[in-house]
This record gives sequence, C-alpha cells and structure tokens, in this order.
Amino acid sequence: MRETKTKIDKVFDEQVKVVPDFKFTAKVANVFDDMVNRSVPFYGEIQRMVAELAADYAQEGTNVYDLGCSTGTTMIGMDTLVPGEIPFIGVDDSEDMLLKCDEKLKNAGVTRPYQLNVADLHTGVQIENASVVVLCLTLQFLRPIYREKLIKRIANGLVSNGALILVEKVITENSELNRDYIKHYYNYKRRNQYSELEISQKREALENVLIPYKLSENVQMLEEAGFSFCETFFKWYNFSGLIAVKK
Repeated sequence: MRETKTKIDKVFDEQVKVVPDFKFTAKVANVFDDMVNRSVPFYGEIQRMVAELAADYAQEGTNVYDLGCSTGTTMIGMDTLVPGEIPFIGVDDSEDMLLKCDEKLKNAGVTRPYQLNVADLHTGVQIENASVVVLCLTLQFLRPIYREKLIKRIANGLVSNGALILVEKVITENSELNRDYIKHYYNYKRRNQYSELEISQKREALENVLIPYKLSENVQMLEEAGFSFCETFFKWYNFSGLIAVKK
C-alpha cells in the first residue's frame, strides 16, 4: 500500500480582483484533502463515525453509495469496517475528483468491487438496492430546489432498514448565535494557518455555492421523505451529522 503525499491548500492565497464561484476543479482536487482537514472541525473523527455507522447498516447483497465522494476518503474509511463483498458506488460531478479518488483507492489497497460514476446529483443519479447512502458535506452544494427530490430518490432506493448518513454545514435557529458560531469557526481556520485573505476569498467564493440549512430543516426534509427516524450523531458549532433510517 502506497501513501499519497498530501499537497498544501493554497487555492485562495493570492489576491484577485473578482473572486469566482467555488468549483471542484483539478486545482482543488489536488489539494482537497488538506483543504477539508483544515476547514472541517474533527474531520477525521467524522469519517470514523461515518464508517462505523455504515458498517452497522450495510447489508450483504446490497450497495453502499457515497454521493459527492470527492477524493474517496469516506470509502477508504468504510472499506476497513464494511464487509468486503459489499460493493461501493462513488458518485461525483467532478472528473478531476474521481481521478484522485481512484488513485487513492488503489493506493489504499481497496480490493472490493467499486464503481466511480460521473453524475450531476441535481438530476442524474440513480440509487438502487442500497443499504447505506452517504452524503458527507455534499447536500449543502446542491441548489435548494433539488435537495428534497434527491433525498426522496435516496429513500426510494434504500432497502428496508437502510440508512442515509448526512454530514452538513448548518445555520442556527437564532441569528445572534449563528454569528458567534461563524466567529468561532473562522478562528478554527486561523488556528490551522489560513490567512485573513484566504478566509475572506474562500467565503466570497462559497457565498452563492454553499447554501446551508438549519438542522431542523434537514430533519424535516428527511422525515417528509419517508425516513422512519433520524438522530444527530455529531455536532460542532455550525457542523452536524445525522443518520436517518428507513424501516
């Protein structure tokens, strides 16, 4: 098993006159692992929890999906706990991300059957015979008008006792508290050596791309899609993890 050296995220370290909307380009894919580890609190622990929960609900003879699989970190984590006969299906709309994902899966020694599919989660993904579907920091990038449709498509594609594992950036019910949470979040990024320029330019790049919901709005969406119950398994200021089970 070979280790892939992680490259340092410098995507936003040079000042530009107009900050373009954030896209998962080859430049981003090349540094994504460093970017997400320095930008998402307890990212490693979240990945461990996702893998454990996936192993609890993965069923023989079904599929495990990772929607918005990016560079494959979640699938590599799940591979250590989910029985090896259960195939993984990774889906992303960025070919650059999937190229990096395939490289990492091979380097990690993943031998189970897996597919990596390029698809637009707004319209172009099919969920079939799934016991587990993961949306790790993915749904927040979908335009809101399409989110309910995707969640319903996932619910319809899950087998009985199947689970959706959802990790999202969220906003609070109270605007004053929301400002405090964002303040603490940016302090977290500063502690991880992001400069004021990098923080401000990435915030601008994400403004019209990453649109977070309230935790209660995500829960309501899951319940209305037909999930029997959902529980919060992770919470840190403006980040949360939910598991929803279909009976």
